[in-house]
Amino acid sequence: MDPVHDIIGIGFGPSNLALAVAVDEHNRTAPGDERLDAVFLDRQSRFGWHRGMLIEGTTMQVSFLKDLATTRNPASDFTFLSYLHERGRLVDFINHKAMFPSRVEYHDYLEWAAARLDHLVRYDSEVVGVEAGADGVFEVLVRHGSGELVLRRARNVVIAVGLEASVPDGAELGPRVWHNLDLMHRVGELDPAEPRRFTVIGAGQSAAEVTDYLHRTFTRAEVCSVFSRYGHTPADDSPFANRIFDPQAVEDFYAAPGEVKRMLMDYHRNTNYSVVDLDLIEELYARCYQEKVRGESRLRMLNASRVVDVRPGPDGVRVTVEFLPTGERTVLDSDVLVYATGCRPGDPLRLLGDLGGHCERDEEGRLRVERDYRLRTGDHVPGGIYLQGATEHTHGITSSLLSNGAVRAGEIRDSVLARRAAPVLRDYALSGS
Repeated sequence: MDPVHDIIGIGFGPSNLALAVAVDEHNRTAPGDERLDAVFLDRQSRFGWHRGMLIEGTTMQVSFLKDLATTRNPASDFTFLSYLHERGRLVDFINHKAMFPSRVEYHDYLEWAAARLDHLVRYDSEVVGVEAGADGVFEVLVRHGSGELVLRRARNVVIAVGLEASVPDGAELGPRVWHNLDLMHRVGELDPAEPRRFTVIGAGQSAAEVTDYLHRTFTRAEVCSVFSRYGHTPADDSPFANRIFDPQAVEDFYAAPGEVKRMLMDYHRNTNYSVVDLDLIEELYARCYQEKVRGESRLRMLNASRVVDVRPGPDGVRVTVEFLPTGERTVLDSDVLVYATGCRPGDPLRLLGDLGGHCERDEEGRLRVERDYRLRTGDHVPGGIYLQGATEHTHGITSSLLSNGAVRAGEIRDSVLARRAAPVLRDYALSGS
């Protein structure tokens, strides 16, 4: 017999982890009848966040102060500083004079927080679909690792399915064609002495990091970086530009007319999309220059270029690249092709089934989302469907980013509390195979 939860969170990456922190902090001080009953479901067997890009030496692009709690509650014991204190590294980190921890360390911080909230999460639990139940609650069908199907019920669902790999139209991943999200999962399949050439496609931070990593790791291989710009564009992380990530900027963006929303996104795309940290750009350039000095060119930048043909084979992949100014074509017989071509938000409607037809849309066919991240639905839809991600058109560039995660989680928690009703419901559970 499964209770009717106040919240079922679908996915347990950083966004819903921040929500779990906010719920836990509320429940510590709330009277028994005001506490929130929440459970989070994740199809992974354990906590993990973009493990395929945990490249040693890479750093976060977000300040450690924009962690799971600080901007919402600086006194929280779930802050990054609390993690450092518990790990015995707080003084060492202070001496390091770093605002941006390594990606490996930040992942360890997230694992530390997730482990403390293990009682709220069910791993090996893949959500198959969400329906409106007969008792005025949501019915969430869950497939566990064993294949067993279980029905859970909730007054509200919070969908945070994260990002998924984006590749060019017609591209197919395979044994020799990867997406950068799988890099560290796949690279162990290769003998370091074997590869002769890698080709990396993409112009953003991930593409530059993959290029850097492969060039450092496979010291006998040529690494070809292909992108359509003449040079990498530096990320704008200047103080005034960073205001686009502030909680107040979300408020301003939500209230703005459509044309202002589009203008702001166009102005500030270079804070996050298809841009590279200046330090990494300069490092790659210096490496190219030193190779020219030595008379070897193991790192090749094929700029102002595009891929026009990809032909995978059993032992590699043939990539044809066109130099855009002249149309000249170059064939790169590569051991591995890596698409570092970005990610896109997961589609929440894939889980909603018939409920998706009851979600309101704007004049451009996009989902209407309230300020509290709740989908605008018909009156007969039970409870609230909240989104963490896929709200860039309504809430701006921080839709799925870490920058506003703590504040966003607090807003969703407070919305659930404000809207909560307590009808007497009959409990039941349905399982099968």
